[in-house]
Amino acid sequence: MSDDSEELVIQGVDAQGTAFRPSDWAERLCGVMAAFGADGRMRYSPHVFPVTSAGVKCVVVKRRLEGIEPMAWRFLLNFARDNELRVRPGRRVQREEPARPGAEQGGGEEG
Repeated sequence: MSDDSEELVIQGVDAQGTAFRPSDWAERLCGVMAAFGADGRMRYSPHVFPVTSAGVKCVVVKRRLEGIEPMAWRFLLNFARDNELRVRPGRRVQREEPARPGAEQGGGEEG
């Protein structure tokens, strides 16, 4: 994994290419890091959010989470390891935050 990327991506497939289940695993995992906003709606963390990349559900984890909340960082990496999910480097440049990071959002197309 490249150390110069701003984020890493946990992909919803294992080493054999089998899709991880349940199908809403990414939203559930991101929900662990979510909080309720002033409007009473659940909001994904700006550091952990679901996306779909090439038809595969994924979770983007910003590397700065490691410095902000090391236990959460370890939890997410251990989740990927324990479930034998593929993890790849994300983008090297800063990604724009989701326009509406609420729980109802399924994530955008990640490239």
